Amino acid sequence: MEIVSLIKCDDYRYEKVRQALEKSFENLGGVKKYVNHGETALLKLNLLMKKKPEEATTTHPVFAKALAEILIEHGVKVIIGDSPGGPFNEKILKGIYKVCGMEEVAKDTGAILNYNTNSVDIKNENGLILKRITAIEILEKVDKVISVSKLKTHGMMMFTGAVKNMFGIVAGLDKAEYHVRMPNNKDFSNALVDICLVADPVLSFMDGIVGMEGAGPSGGDPRKVGAVIASTSPYHLDVVATSIIGLKPTKVPTVQRCVERGLCKGNLDDIKLKGDRIEEFILNDFVIPEIRSLDLLEGKLPKFMRDIINGLLQPKPVFIHEKCMGCSDCAKNCPPHVIKMVDNRPIVNLDECIRCFCCQELCPVKAVDIHRPLLMKLLSRL
Repeated sequence: MEIVSLIKCDDYRYEKVRQALEKSFENLGGVKKYVNHGETALLKLNLLMKKKPEEATTTHPVFAKALAEILIEHGVKVIIGDSPGGPFNEKILKGIYKVCGMEEVAKDTGAILNYNTNSVDIKNENGLILKRITAIEILEKVDKVISVSKLKTHGMMMFTGAVKNMFGIVAGLDKAEYHVRMPNNKDFSNALVDICLVADPVLSFMDGIVGMEGAGPSGGDPRKVGAVIASTSPYHLDVVATSIIGLKPTKVPTVQRCVERGLCKGNLDDIKLKGDRIEEFILNDFVIPEIRSLDLLEGKLPKFMRDIINGLLQPKPVFIHEKCMGCSDCAKNCPPHVIKMVDNRPIVNLDECIRCFCCQELCPVKAVDIHRPLLMKLLSRL
């Protein structure tokens, strides 16, 4: 049985968040069980892009501050970092740390912001898809990794939580290469599990105080959930988080891959919950993206027929030119390079689009929507 701590926290007042995190540590056996005095820990936050805390796209700075201070008070050296979407350089990191509130966190706590943008190759002999991962170098400079994810839905993977948060250890634009190599969500979700296994976080926390529903991970709407979730297992944490938002865990590709690989059961049967009752958190009207496997009919029809039908079912990005500010971030960060700027507005070649939805994920003004055919919407409810 894996322990998952679930604590009620209704807002981001520092005292309440701090108390919830202290209870989380207590439920898991205490800080000293996981990190020792004098060790260095990387708080691997979700810092996807330059978004203000109230937009619920990134780990909230109060959450990061309280967690950092608890660790520092136990003699732990804390480094805050992430490899966000797009280029990975000091200028980009400075902008993200400033807008996301992490500059203030570092100033107030003494935590260190990571500006090391070097990368290292890490062998992954137990990887199913990825036998070698190009990771951010800071990963090998610390003693422990602590994941600090945000509870959000996701346009490609349905849900982004503790497992997918570790995708941020992949260095910069190497993420785009993985998208190109693995456009099928089964392969990509297996790769995400491989990456999480390599990162091997000693603890995983989730900021579920205010999450994101709908067109996540950046284009959705903030939604109060009121939960601080923590576990030694990112796999079981995601099972609890998805259960809270009324989503069957095994519908999430990463959770299903974890079940197939024996990392969790995909339900609450192998989880010991500590803290508040899960029934107090359940939200049955949480808006979930209607994403299904790209090959719904595998084993049921010949491949040539599956290819035709699956082509009709595929979602596609739609650019809202009236909202577009012409920044060209979508084109610059498109993994297969199929977006061109015409008259300062994006045009996509859908024939070569791999449906990674990086364009939506990184758009600063929510000018990209994901259109899903009616047939796929109906199938997603089955």
